[in-house]
Amino acid sequence: MGAVVAIDSLLGSGRVWRGQATVEVPASAQPTGHPMLDAALPSGGWPATGLSEILMSDDGVGELALLWPVLARLSTAGGRVVLIAPPYRPHAPAWAGAGLDLRRVQVVQAAPRDALWAAEQCLRSAACAAVLCWPQKADDKALRRLQVAAESGQCLGFVFRDARQARNPSPAPLRLRFEAGQVRVLKCRGGVVPARPLTLAQ
Repeated sequence: MGAVVAIDSLLGSGRVWRGQATVEVPASAQPTGHPMLDAALPSGGWPATGLSEILMSDDGVGELALLWPVLARLSTAGGRVVLIAPPYRPHAPAWAGAGLDLRRVQVVQAAPRDALWAAEQCLRSAACAAVLCWPQKADDKALRRLQVAAESGQCLGFVFRDARQARNPSPAPLRLRFEAGQVRVLKCRGGVVPARPLTLAQ
């Protein structure tokens, strides 16, 4: 039988791994506008400056409605919202009906090879409040560049990607899977991923 050692001496010797200290996640200044989602996220909203990845099995399943509350708030406060190479032409009456100030919304048409570069420049510029992009091909390295650019420019970045990308790693602090009015949190830095999908109020 081994010798009995006081716990204080073990902790003081540095031979016991104590795990990482709990990191306090600062409250987000940008609530999502969806109370159930805000309650599930550790910061209570979108990462204040950084990348949020939204994964979908199909385009046009209502994924933009997920962002309209924060985009409306930003644009009416004078912030610039930029869409980089959207797959479809934005329907202006729907965006206006969601409360966005269309004078603050800009669409950048770019070839697939230029879209990531354009998104990175807009995120880094500090001239945009939010940047949305739909990259056709984006590996971990490209997403990391977008994440760093969003942090540098103090900008909200949103990347829409195919749901099959969920199995690949991503540097985005927040990853959501959106499917017909339901959101499953796949990753949220600083918090525990909810076990069940969240149904958003219409």
